[in-house]
Order: sequence, then C-alpha cells, then structure tokens
Amino acid sequence: MPEITPKKLFIETLGCAMNQRDSEHMIAELNREDTYELTDHLNEADLILINTCSVREKPVSKLFSEIGIFNKHRKEGAKIGVCGCTASHLGDEVIRRAPSVDFVLGARNVSRINEVLHRPHAVEVDIDYDESTYAFGEYRNTPLKAMVNITIGCDKSCTYCIVPHTRGEEISIPHALIVREITKAVRNGAREVMLLGQNVNGYGRRFGAGAGEDEPRDFTELLLVISRIDGLERIRFQSPHPLHMDDAFLHEFATNPKICKQIHVPLQSGSTRILRAMKRGYTQENFLERCAKIRQLVPEATISTDVIVGFPGESEEDFEATMEVLEAVRFDQMFSFKYSPRPLTEAAEFTTQVEDAVAGERLRRLQARHNEILDEVMGAQMGRVHRVYFDELKSGGRIAGRADDGKLVFVEGSEELLGQIRDVEITRTSRAALDGRVV
Repeated sequence: MPEITPKKLFIETLGCAMNQRDSEHMIAELNREDTYELTDHLNEADLILINTCSVREKPVSKLFSEIGIFNKHRKEGAKIGVCGCTASHLGDEVIRRAPSVDFVLGARNVSRINEVLHRPHAVEVDIDYDESTYAFGEYRNTPLKAMVNITIGCDKSCTYCIVPHTRGEEISIPHALIVREITKAVRNGAREVMLLGQNVNGYGRRFGAGAGEDEPRDFTELLLVISRIDGLERIRFQSPHPLHMDDAFLHEFATNPKICKQIHVPLQSGSTRILRAMKRGYTQENFLERCAKIRQLVPEATISTDVIVGFPGESEEDFEATMEVLEAVRFDQMFSFKYSPRPLTEAAEFTTQVEDAVAGERLRRLQARHNEILDEVMGAQMGRVHRVYFDELKSGGRIAGRADDGKLVFVEGSEELLGQIRDVEITRTSRAALDGRVV
C-alpha cells in the first residue's frame, strides 16, 4: 500500500487554558477522520485554525487583520477556520466580513469540526449544544501533564463578562468520563492534571442528559474521587469562584497531599461598591476572609488573582480599596488589565465609563506595587528547597518545571529529568522564575 502523506495543520490558540484544551480536542477530532501533523509554517498548511478569545477587545479587533494575512500567505486549496469564543458571538458575521474564511466553529461546538470542515462557509455556533458527555479523541501537547475539562459554560452574570454568551450555561462533565480521561493520561506518562472550568467549584450543579445518578454533588467530592487515581501525583485546578470557596473545600485543599498548594482567587476589584456593580456576589471583607483562611490553613500556599482596573464608575477611593487588598494578600501572581467593554454585557451600556488615561495610570500604579511585592516574595525563596516536576526541555542545557506551589523553576539538566519530581535548592531568584540545583 502507498504511504499516506499527512496533511499539515497550522493552529493559533489565543486566550485561556480552556482554549488550549479545545485546540487539543480539535486536533484529536481531525485525526479521527484524516492524518494531520502540526506545522509552524503557515504557507505549508492544508488547514489553518484560529482559536479565538473574546474576553478583551484587542484580540477581537486583531482577528480580521490576521485573517487577511493568513489568506495572503496560505497555499492554494488550504482552508481557514475561525473557532472559539469570538466565533461564538460573531457567527456568520465573520464570513460576511472575511469571505476567505471557510468555516466558523463556536466554543461550544468543538466536536463538530469534521462536519463543518466539509461544508462551504459552514457556521456552527450553538451555545446550547451539549458536549458534556461526548468522548473526545486523545491528543495532548505534552504527555507529561494533562488538562481536563470538568465543566463547560458559565452560570454567572458578571456584568463585564462575555463568556456566558460564548460558552453557554454551565454543565458538569460526568465524573466517569473525567476519571477515564485522567487515567488514560496517567498511563501515557502524565503525573499531573489541571482541572478546567469557568468556575470549577460550581461542579455538580447541573449535568447533561447522559450523566449517571451517582455523580459527585460538588467540586470537593470530585477532588476526592480524582485523588484516588493510581499514579496521579499532582492535582491543580482553575479557577474557583471566591463566592463558593466554603470551609469543606478549603479543608480538602489544605489536607489532600495530591492537591498542589497553588490557588487562583479572582478578585476583579477590591471595592465592595464596584463588586456589587460587577455582580460578583461577595464583598471585600468576604474575599479577605477567605484568603486569610487559606493563609491560616496552608501558610506556604501561593495565591494568584485577576484584577480589572477602570471599571465603569470606579473612583479613586474604589481603586485604593483594590490597593488595600493587594497589600493585605500580597498575591504571588496577578493578571491585571484595564476594563474593556464587551458586546452583550451590561457594563458596556453603563454611562459612567472611566477615562482611558485615568485607568491606565491606575493600572501602572497597581502593577508597580505588585512588582515590588513580587521582588520581596521571590527574593525570600533563596536557599529554599522545592519539590519540582520537570516537564519542559529548554535550550542551553536547561530544563524547567513547576514547584508544588506553582513557581516556575529552572535547573541545568537534560531530558533524563523529564517526568521526574525532584528536590531543588534555589540558587537564584527573579520576579518571574527561580533557578536552582537538584539536591
């Protein structure tokens, strides 16, 4: 038989970890019906996929200029597909504005990629489509770690967020599918899993029609189930919602030895007044109490967060409340941005928009103070010993991994360290990462 020549796939993934996992799912599904291999060279690709993000305005505005570039450089016969959250909310407008696009596939319709691939100008963006019981094909960018969706969609109504309009209502994935997926990944070499969901601690509130009757009632119960998987040594998750971080969940986080002591607690604003306008459901006091509880139970835990600066109506006093939370919690990592009005959201219609220059100046102050805190936090790591899981080979004879608390650590080493968990003494610190030696 003649040898089959694989088709070439170029895929650009923007945005969050869920988008990264969606891209892995699309690659797996494509290979169910054909043979594809990834390429970094646009001009040799038979299929070009852009997996989009719509959380902020800039990636969306950049999309159509990118489509034009991709169309100019693609080879004859190559197809372009626009996928993900921006595809969900723009739908057939993508093709109206960019007729060179061959198909549009929403974030809730990933399993349909082979279907739309063969339909000219196909558009599948149904946010009510239920993929929660669909068993995707197997593909991962690395065999050493596994990202696993535990919910899809979001039931929150945050006034700044477009995600419920692009990923639909929240549905939990049956635990049997989750356990099966993680078990398979462990057999293929993964020792660590990252559980994904818009609000992971919303797990268990709603299941699709194909779920069983013995599903875990909440995220804490699911963590217990997953921690029983043989060969799995580390469990991470993102992101829990501060409103649902009850004592039972925090106790499990603190005492389960398989759960990494790293937790992302999205703040968004330190002002109770702004939190109310955002419809976040908690106050500054609630947030600080939960973070204090984490510090009490797990002093070595790292806490990361998200912050939006310049939300409509934010006063200097409101911004100072955010600075107060930063000082109190001293976040180990912070993703901070100026407010970006998004279509379909309540806040886009608010009449009290903050001037861009004011928001920019506040963001600079916030980030500057956080950098000072980071210098202190990371500087204190000198000489400490961390348990590091090595999963990425770097150039120059170096290898990288993550400590239990999520800190990025580099050592001199070769591929022999890949997949190993070793003690590392820190010998050099910087704001973003640590260097050390295996001990």
